[in-house]
Parts: sequence; structure tokens; C-alpha cells
Amino acid sequence: MTAHPEAVAAADSLPARGDGPAGQRRRPAPSCAAVGAGLVAALSLPPWGWWPLGIAGMAIVPGLLAGRPARARLLVGAGFGVGFFVPGLWWMGEFNSAGAGLVMVLETAFMALAAAAVPPGRSRALALPGALLLAEAVRGAVPFGGLPMAGLALGQAGAPMAGAARVGGPLLVLALVAVAAVGVAELAARRWVAASVALGLVAVVVASSAAAPDGGGGPPLRTAAVQGGGPRGFSGSEGDHPAAVLARHLAASARIRPGVDLVVWPEDIIDVEGPVNSHAEADLVARVARRVGAPVVAGVVEGAGTDRFRNAAVVWGPDGRIIDRFEKVHRVPFGEYVPGRAFFDRVADLSPIPRDAIAGKGPGILHTPVGTLGVMVSYEVFFADRARGAARAGGRLLLVPTNAASFSTSQVPTQQLASARLRAIETGRDLVQAAPTGYSAVVDHRGRLLARSTLGRRQVLHRSVTLRSGRTLYVRAGDGPVLALAAAAVAAAWLIPRRRRGDHPRPSGGRY
Repeated sequence: MTAHPEAVAAADSLPARGDGPAGQRRRPAPSCAAVGAGLVAALSLPPWGWWPLGIAGMAIVPGLLAGRPARARLLVGAGFGVGFFVPGLWWMGEFNSAGAGLVMVLETAFMALAAAAVPPGRSRALALPGALLLAEAVRGAVPFGGLPMAGLALGQAGAPMAGAARVGGPLLVLALVAVAAVGVAELAARRWVAASVALGLVAVVVASSAAAPDGGGGPPLRTAAVQGGGPRGFSGSEGDHPAAVLARHLAASARIRPGVDLVVWPEDIIDVEGPVNSHAEADLVARVARRVGAPVVAGVVEGAGTDRFRNAAVVWGPDGRIIDRFEKVHRVPFGEYVPGRAFFDRVADLSPIPRDAIAGKGPGILHTPVGTLGVMVSYEVFFADRARGAARAGGRLLLVPTNAASFSTSQVPTQQLASARLRAIETGRDLVQAAPTGYSAVVDHRGRLLARSTLGRRQVLHRSVTLRSGRTLYVRAGDGPVLALAAAAVAAAWLIPRRRRGDHPRPSGGRY
């Protein structure tokens, strides 16, 4: 006997086994449990770095969404976001507690909307990874260029799933975390087939990513990443005179061993008004380049009037002449510039940010005697498109001159290093990072950490890297394919129950 369509619709809308009202009465309040799930997942982030907890925390979410209306699902996502982003972005409170709170609320809103976009029935297992991925893509782009810090993918930089970044970038890594979490949730609910499909898919993608093209090797390059050391924390670093910062890096450069092919200094080591080549500081760097007989890439801040400045990576050739430069494109909002300054000047004290950085243009590329180098200045390393653009433009080695001296804890330096490891995997390029107080580091094209400095110390990291060529699948295709699959998954999750209801024809007449 054919079931009545209304009965079919009612049955299809019922939650999965264990998701009914009785099960809900036995569970804690969903938003409270979601906060706990977010806290667990946050422990996968640097500096803690317990990557399996990213999966474990997210695995709690599908059960909390089951059978709940949109408002309740919104609260579940908000609870997870609070648990995840408050510790993940805790460092912001060092600078402005009110601003940090607003950012945490905004980032939590993205997670809440993602949870609300997941249907409450069984198809949520299909929609959740896609919704999370779409929310992360938006979070990494808006507002003011986005904030991809404290993303779940960062917690996987040293995990087996990180290799998927060379196929689909950080969004594919995030998708694998979410699919693995769904698999664990299905396993806990004893839905063996669904669990096997989810976990099997993760295993297949991870295994195939290991065999995916990652470019080709080239000649070795002996590099030296210079870390001058000095005070850390906002109050200590901001009071540090530019001449003292430069002096420490000149002293550290005296430790560079003979035979080096490339020297990398951090961001903002030279701070002058107007073009750097008209200042004595340029001559001091030129002496280093001539002494070691190798190009020196150094971070330079040039004042451009009373209200603007330039943040550049400048190359001195082995003969001491300046031969190329790249000006930072992706500036730090409310750090290097104030969007809508006229408005915010009425409601906040902007004296700590008196000038706005002038945005550079184009991919980060430096042409040097040792080859074409890709460069991401500091904050740019959190954005996969900056590394991808550099690789597409011919960069054979990635450089990250950065300045994390303002942060008193290791949270931002470790998140930045995790980002650098993902950028290396995505592009199939080795990477050298230099920071005035750390972390300076050398990473190979597989994301393996070859060397890392100690925070605050004066050090020079000597390592041989490879000038690489070719393009990974991610460099070729970018985020488009992964985003398309995510959108399709969310749409399908909402359409499947409706198709099931529509597949049952109405009876010809009568009631039964």
C-alpha cells in the first residue's frame, strides 16, 4: 500500500535515531555543549597544536544540529564560534579589548550562519562540510579583506591532511576536517555505512594528495635568515628605537657564514622618511651584501608625508646596489591602515595608527641574481592567494619577511608559521621566513619544518633550500572547484528530502 505524501513528509522530517525529543531531554543545552565543542576544536590551533582535537570538537556539532529549528541551529553555531574564536583570537585583547570583542562576535557570526544553513535531518552530514567551507571562504574575504587567522585548517599544518592543500588549498584541508568529523559522529551513532563512506573519502583524498604533482626541483640555494632579537610585546617593541633594531640585525649579520647565496632580513628593520636609497641606512645594508657577496632582502618602511607610508621588501644586490622591491599589498586593517578613517576617528582613539600604509600592486615578486623569488610580507602569509599569485608569476622560492615583535605570547608567531607551512605545500615551493624576534624558519615544499628560531634570541638560520618550478593543482585551479563542490553539497542536502517527498504520487482518491 502506498504511503500518503503527508505521512512521507512527516517521516522524512523526523530526526535520525537518537535525535528525538527524548534524546534532547537527556542532552545538555545545545549552545552550552557547542561552546565546549568549540573549545575542544580550538586546542588544535597553534600554539597548542593538538590536531586530532579539531576533528573531535567538530564531531560534536552534527548531533547538536539534529532535529532543531533554524534558530536553535544558529545558536549552536554561535556557541561553537564563541568556544573556538575566543581562545583562537585571544591575542587581540593585548591591543584593544573592545575591538577584540567585536572581531570575535563577527567571526562567530560566520560560524552561526554556517550552522543555520545545515538542514536538521540526516542530510546534515552532507551539508555541514560544505557550509563550513563556504563560511570560511567568506570569513577570509570580508570585511576589509577578511581575517583567515584562527582557521581550523591552521591546526592541521603538521597533520596528515595538510598534504591536500597542494590539491585544493586550505579550504580542502578544512573540508577534510569536517568530513572526518562527520564520519566520527556517524561512527558514534553506529551508522556504519555513512561512517565508512565519510572516513573512506578522507582516506582516499589524503592518499591521492600525497601523489599529486608538487612541482619540480632545481638548483640548491644556501640561505641565511637573520633574526636580530630584542624585546617582545606591544609596549616593549613599540618603544624600541628603529636605530636599535637596525643595529641588532647588523650585529646578527656578522654571524653569516661564508658561501651564502641569499640573506633574508625581517620586515620593518629600516624605518626612514622618504626613499630608502637617500639614507645612510641603505649604505649599511649595502655593506652587508658586499661582504657576504649575496643579495640581501630587507624590510623597509618609508614615510610618505604626514599621513601615509610604504611597507616594502627591498633587494640589495651583491654589489650593494638596490635592484628590486615589492610593496605590501594586503595591509592589516586597523593595524597598518584604518578603513573609513573619517568615521572611526569620531568613535575611537586612532592615535596609535596615525598613518595609513599605501597598498602595493600585483603579485609578490622579486627579481634577483639568484632567481625570481615570491614574497609575502608578514600578514600576507595568511592569505593563500598571495602565495598562489607569486608562484603563478614565476616565484621559485617563497620569502616571508615579517614582524611579530608586538605580540607578547607565541600565539600569533605559531599561527603565522602554520600558515607558512600551508603556503609551501599549496605552491610546492620551499619557504624562508625571517622575523626580528621570531619565529624565523625554513620550510620545505612538503611543509616540513627544517629550522625554527627561538623567540627573542639573536640568531641566524643557515639552511639550503631548492629553487623549484612547476605548478601544483591548487596553483593551477585555485579555490573555485572546492567552492563549487561545497555549494553543490549544501544545495543537495536541502533538495534531497524534498525530492523524496515529491517521488510519492498522490493516491487517485479516497482516504485511508
